[in-house]
Amino acid sequence: MQFSEAWLRAYVDPPIGSDELAARLTMAGLEVEEAVPVAPPFTGVVVARVLNVQRHPNADKLALCEVDAGGGRTLSIVCGAPNVAAGQRVPCALDGARLPGGREIRTTTVRGVPSQGMLCSARELGLSEDHAGLLVLEEDAPVGADLRAYLDLDDRRFTIKLTPNRGDCLSVVGVAREVAAITGAPLSLPRFDAVAASSDERLPVKLLAPDLCGRFSGRVISGLNACAPTPAWMKRRLERSGQRSISALVDISNYVMLELGRPSHVFDLDKIAGGLEVRWGRAGETLELLNGQRVELDQRVGVIADARSVEALAGIMGGAATAVSLATRNVYVEAAFWWPQAIQGRARRFGFSTDAAHRFERGVDFATTADHLEYITRLIVDVCGTPYTRIGPIDDQIAELPKRTDVRLRIDRCRKVIGADISAADIADVFARLGLAARREGEAFVVTPPSYRFDLEIEEDLIEEVARLWGYERIGAVPPRARATMRARAETRRPPHALRQAMAQAGYQELINFSFVEPAWEADFAGNAEPIRVLNPIASQFAVMRSSLIGSLVAALKFNLNRQASRVRIFELGRVFLRDPAQPEAALAVAGIAQPQRLAALAYGPVDDEQWGVAKREVDFFDVKGDLERLLPDKGARFVAAAHPAFHPGRSARVELDGRTIGWIGELHPRWQQKYDLPLAPVLFEVDVEPLCVASLPRFSQVPRFPAVVRDVAFWIDDGVPLQRVLDEIAALVRTDTRLTYLRDVRLFDLYRPRLADSSKVADAGAKALLTKEKSLAFRCVLQDTEKTLSDTEADAAMAALIAGLSERLGARLRQ
Repeated sequence: MQFSEAWLRAYVDPPIGSDELAARLTMAGLEVEEAVPVAPPFTGVVVARVLNVQRHPNADKLALCEVDAGGGRTLSIVCGAPNVAAGQRVPCALDGARLPGGREIRTTTVRGVPSQGMLCSARELGLSEDHAGLLVLEEDAPVGADLRAYLDLDDRRFTIKLTPNRGDCLSVVGVAREVAAITGAPLSLPRFDAVAASSDERLPVKLLAPDLCGRFSGRVISGLNACAPTPAWMKRRLERSGQRSISALVDISNYVMLELGRPSHVFDLDKIAGGLEVRWGRAGETLELLNGQRVELDQRVGVIADARSVEALAGIMGGAATAVSLATRNVYVEAAFWWPQAIQGRARRFGFSTDAAHRFERGVDFATTADHLEYITRLIVDVCGTPYTRIGPIDDQIAELPKRTDVRLRIDRCRKVIGADISAADIADVFARLGLAARREGEAFVVTPPSYRFDLEIEEDLIEEVARLWGYERIGAVPPRARATMRARAETRRPPHALRQAMAQAGYQELINFSFVEPAWEADFAGNAEPIRVLNPIASQFAVMRSSLIGSLVAALKFNLNRQASRVRIFELGRVFLRDPAQPEAALAVAGIAQPQRLAALAYGPVDDEQWGVAKREVDFFDVKGDLERLLPDKGARFVAAAHPAFHPGRSARVELDGRTIGWIGELHPRWQQKYDLPLAPVLFEVDVEPLCVASLPRFSQVPRFPAVVRDVAFWIDDGVPLQRVLDEIAALVRTDTRLTYLRDVRLFDLYRPRLADSSKVADAGAKALLTKEKSLAFRCVLQDTEKTLSDTEADAAMAALIAGLSERLGARLRQ
């Protein structure tokens, strides 16, 4: 929230500077993000009146102006602004003035004519980016007055970051209440004097939904001049609060919202058909809003409707059909209390947010709708009133209001939670400064929350109020008194952070993404047609909970490619959300939804950065498979060719550990490569974290004293038999055949598939057909006995057993 410090000090003016005020607000829980001057420094600029404007004798686009700068000074100034005119009051930089940026103004000669100063635009003074012409001041601006003093340019703009529970501070008056409580300075609030009704005109209003609107106040005001200008002081306060001036009627409504925290709406009375109904929407109804957006409504959205159609979204935004304009003469002004739960999430559902919805979602004072309506009425009449203005009586309908339930604060409990010996007198003083109705009952206080504090519901809420007003900085730092003991970590487990370190050491960079993603990602990369939907998404592209990390990695890849990255290595370790009826409810889990941790990684582009020592080669399946294998336990991991919605049908595999699927690896499907406009297909993997956290204890193994025997062997084998099956069969033979006891390691070092041209050299037709359906796998076998040197006879027997076993189990033939 933004506001002017001068506006705040109009209600409470503590004898402290701006920096100390910002610091004390921050320490009390209202974090001041920024406190900056509303204008850059400049000197020597005064309010001047243009007396006469003549054409420059030597330049078509320049004018020669006679200017009254006050104090009996009449200056001759050359000006190039297209809007300069006699009678205007404008800023004038005198001889010797210093403008923003250090520019100094001196008497000079412009095209042969002396110029004794400069008439300034808003941009030249650093007040805005407008440089289309001079900054024209109000007609009653005092000639000769210092411009900084006249426009109060020594003011500062405060930007406060509020927590969601402090809706009462979404107004200047709300912040002023806090400043008065923090500093003890007297608080001067606006008066809400009743404006006497001068007519009996009413607009019929039916309050049909008490669960939507608890109180609705409105009145008719007729005979207005909507073309009346917004007062300069009001414009100034609006602009310094981040609001641009639109028209007097709209500006007054916005001003009251910023000042009092009371959103209101002004209808053009002549555009309303019949009376108004406050109700829930109906399926099929539509509304064109003030921002030009047309929305479809249903029974979950509150509306204000007339006899013809819906005219406003309750508590969010008005409709274009009944909006006020400069031609408006008669208005209906409403100020209502909308239940927070009836407004929450409705604006975001339509893809926008409004200041009104932001306040109603957090709770707006329900006891002052009529008083604030009187205040709005007074401003409208003072600014837009005419001799023909007539004011109708206030129609104040109350359906149901929140009940103010007493909250009990135990003094001992307060001391224990805060960790300080706060006296009962100090606690009572805090409640008094905050304006809370509190009474003492034994060793406790009973507090009745005021109508504007929706955040005071339980004992801890009151403890927080005591802590922040008594002073967080006064709470002592007490070291722990318990003996600190180191927690032992099981050697058979490694923490997830160890996986992060391993990925970083492999050259990958970690990402942290939202857990809610686009629905299309779930369909594309997880084949999930029914993802878990977010009840109140912050945006349409964050509508579902992710069941896979792949979509976020592909989006990050696209983001980097758009910024000319050619080599990308990224990973993420995070939770996914899966439907699981067996999942019980827990402290950090929802019943029926499992939230396992997964690790996913993506590699794109060259294997290595371009250099002279290595030929350029794009990363492939086996490069990323190697990165994944370094994370897997030493034994039990298998890669089984299988199809996955995210991956290329022939270049993907299921990752299994001890017979259980723990993840997938593969090259991105060509369909998604084309859809997401990727020049090359990245290689990705996604695996469960829990199996990777299991580590085996190291076991002592004596260094062999005897040399190993290395034998190479090559087999012809059916092309449809995967390598993994061959390795599995070899492992089974080692377990069952004693002749293979000495086989320590088997590694594939060559793969050969004969081409059709090679098969033409084979004379036998049957052999030719067989040859074209087979592949050759060459293995290097290491045999070793830790007790003695193996003889050739023992090595030959082991290799014979291996050849015979594979021949029997897989039909393998020894390649000659």
